[in-house]
Amino acid sequence: MRKLLMSVAVAASLLVSAPLFAHHGFAGRYDEDHPVTVSGTVVELQFMNPHSFIIFEGKDASGKSERWQAELGSANLLAREGWTRTMLKAGDHITIIGPQNKNGSADLNLSHESKITMTDTGKVIHNSIKAEAGQGGQGAGQAAPPAAY
Repeated sequence: MRKLLMSVAVAASLLVSAPLFAHHGFAGRYDEDHPVTVSGTVVELQFMNPHSFIIFEGKDASGKSERWQAELGSANLLAREGWTRTMLKAGDHITIIGPQNKNGSADLNLSHESKITMTDTGKVIHNSIKAEAGQGGQGAGQAAPPAAY
């Protein structure tokens, strides 16, 4: 009887947790092999769970304004890394290196290798690029040259 209850409990926990893993399909949506560099002006930092977002305005190759979103980890995770709700404010100028959505939309995911730099000061506020990790997070790295955004 105890084995039966244990088996039921394990099966139930697997069924409940499966959707949590299923919605994190990074490789199918984002092109980590060809990161882009996008500069723009912060519109809003949405500091929330389960994912935070930076909404910012960049320009495409023709100079037309384009609204981008960059997905980050949860507010809890960011807070443990030193982030606050006021870390980025509307009007701040940023440069982000990271994987863009494979469909070409103005959508970045910064949960893997990525970097955020305050354009005006050069201060790096996030860096998870492995090639730069041994250089204090501010080395040359392997990122692609800036895209025309």
